[in-house]
Amino acid sequence: MRLELEKNGRTLVARLGGDLDLNSAPLFREKIDQALADYEMINRLILNLAEVNFVDSSGLGVILGRFKKIRSRGGTMYLVDVPPSVSKVFELSGLFKIIPEKDTEQSAMETA
Repeated sequence: MRLELEKNGRTLVARLGGDLDLNSAPLFREKIDQALADYEMINRLILNLAEVNFVDSSGLGVILGRFKKIRSRGGTMYLVDVPPSVSKVFELSGLFKIIPEKDTEQSAMETA
């Protein structure tokens, strides 16, 4: 898994690549949680999944956990540029009913 983090004001953008699975989910959780601890003012998390190939139940769980963490701050989270194969998993799991999807990082940034 590849993970690039970028802080933009009160927003943290996470760009992921590869697989988000049992092996990579703990590292993803650690990196996001560390960034949220370092920047307590962050209240928006954008996950750009454009280069993600696969997400399993561990990946779903870690995404949902970060959603709960950002919500506990009174914030919001968006899923961006979700590939069709990953989108199908999110639809079947009901994740899109909980976390909104946006087409681009820019559209997520512009959403109040």
